[in-house]
Amino acid sequence: MIDIKNWVSEQISNPERIALPIMTHPGIEMIGRKVREAVQDGEVHAMAIKKLNEIYPTAATTVIMDLTVETEAFGAPIEFQEDEMPHLLGRLVSSAEEIEALKVPDLSAGRIPQYLKANRLTVEATRNKPVFASVIGPFSLAGRLYDMSEIMVACYTEPQAIHALLEKCTEFILNYCKELKRIGCSGVVVAEPAAGLLSNEDCQDFSSEYIKKIVDTLQDEHFLVILHNCGNQGHCTEAMLYTGANALHFGNAIDMAEALRSCPKDKLIMGNVDPVGVLKLLSPAEVKAYVQDLLNKTQDFDNFILSTGCDLPPLVPTANIAAFFDALRDFNKSRVLQELDAYPK
Repeated sequence: MIDIKNWVSEQISNPERIALPIMTHPGIEMIGRKVREAVQDGEVHAMAIKKLNEIYPTAATTVIMDLTVETEAFGAPIEFQEDEMPHLLGRLVSSAEEIEALKVPDLSAGRIPQYLKANRLTVEATRNKPVFASVIGPFSLAGRLYDMSEIMVACYTEPQAIHALLEKCTEFILNYCKELKRIGCSGVVVAEPAAGLLSNEDCQDFSSEYIKKIVDTLQDEHFLVILHNCGNQGHCTEAMLYTGANALHFGNAIDMAEALRSCPKDKLIMGNVDPVGVLKLLSPAEVKAYVQDLLNKTQDFDNFILSTGCDLPPLVPTANIAAFFDALRDFNKSRVLQELDAYPK
């Protein structure tokens, strides 16, 4: 079992910058399978991750960031397509009465067993670095069950009902995370993008208070909570810090250097290369230049980990992923040379 607290300290003290992109889709394509197969079959999912581990020098391993898994487990209707992530078809609850009647599912519901299988197989196949699972955050899950537009209004018109829904969402997510920890995952990426739609005060009230329960229960020397909020433009970083998560993951909407200045130096801060606008759509040369610029802007922050702003979508060119890592390699080489030049002759 990896001492994740020590691993965090090692990354901060490491003179070389490391990378932890959130990506599984390139691995699915490399093994010749479809997205639909990977999100429904834990073995296919794990095979894709294993293939990526064989090719790319990532600092840790991550699984697909699928925001429909927990939603489906509660009973929400989901549509599957061959080469895209699953889609939510409609809301599940629309009133305080329906929220009260909503049952918290067990871990046999929907595709939860397949995602647990994918994580377990990945842990068994990955002994030299951490495996980070992925779960949806409480507010993002509640928004999917209640409807995102409707919940933004209901936070003010029916806050008691929304808090009741959040309690049920958090109970399920916590149970799920406990099992992920039990099977050997070194941590979990809690994807809470919907919280970025809230003000800092409301983000703390409707999201961070609930994530803090997960952090307080599970985070220790063997388990790291990585809070992801790609909707944060800098306005709710304070609320993210309130959770106590020892790693924060930011999307491309934020100024990464500014985010680093706002965060303690003993927390890992990750981000934030745009997975679509940069990694999918630009040329390899443009990707490399973009990543080099980001690394230069963040070079004074030892707690920064180069990452994507969110999970990579399907069909990102492999040449662009290679350019991402080429930029990292060249940056680290230049740092080594700078340190050598600094020694007295």
